[in-house]
Amino acid sequence: MVDLDAFRAHGYVRVQRTVPRAVADAARDLLWDRLGLSPDGPWTEPVRWTADLTGAGPFGELVASPVLRTALDLICGRGGWRPRGALGNVPVRFPVPPTVDDRGWHVDANTPGPDGSWSVSGRPRTVLLLTLLSDVGPDDAPTRIRAGSHRDVARVLGADGLDPFVAGPVVDQASGGAPVHHATGAPGDVYVVHPFTVHAADEHRGRTPRFMAQAPIELTEPVEPGGSTPLASAFG
Repeated sequence: MVDLDAFRAHGYVRVQRTVPRAVADAARDLLWDRLGLSPDGPWTEPVRWTADLTGAGPFGELVASPVLRTALDLICGRGGWRPRGALGNVPVRFPVPPTVDDRGWHVDANTPGPDGSWSVSGRPRTVLLLTLLSDVGPDDAPTRIRAGSHRDVARVLGADGLDPFVAGPVVDQASGGAPVHHATGAPGDVYVVHPFTVHAADEHRGRTPRFMAQAPIELTEPVEPGGSTPLASAFG
């Protein structure tokens, strides 16, 4: 069951148990191998990046989950999004000081240009997926989400694209009064995040490394004011 009212109100929704936990655990085990590290440590860096590049094995089961596909159909409209071939980039956050200075409030680049560059615009072409591959509690560097900020951002972004570094301060200022929620959950949970929803990384205060994939889902048409999907609710 996808809570579309929550998506319209908060600019994101958590889709629980998109696959059995064992599938997400198997994907995390493969990422440990790719990193060349052990779950038992030692760890020396606060953040390491890895990725699913092929969509094979448990990664393919995650990205092709029928539960997730149903959620995207409801949020983006049937036929309104393009399936991905892989889960995407995976930032792994470790309980290791000092914290990396990469925790600024922002929205992701959401509009491709003809030259292959990406910008932030008020007519977005992507939706963000955050796929949890480990247990994430409030101390485990959960992504912070400014709930309802998609409406604030819709009011300040025009159809012309902005460089993501320019857009960051704009959307940060516009959404500063929004309450902060945290993307916590279990392996296999997925957060579907509106392209206007302002979010940020968080410091790791726990003990267990956090694995979370982040990937854009490309839309077949840009989100426009007056549209009928939950994505268009930001303009309402």
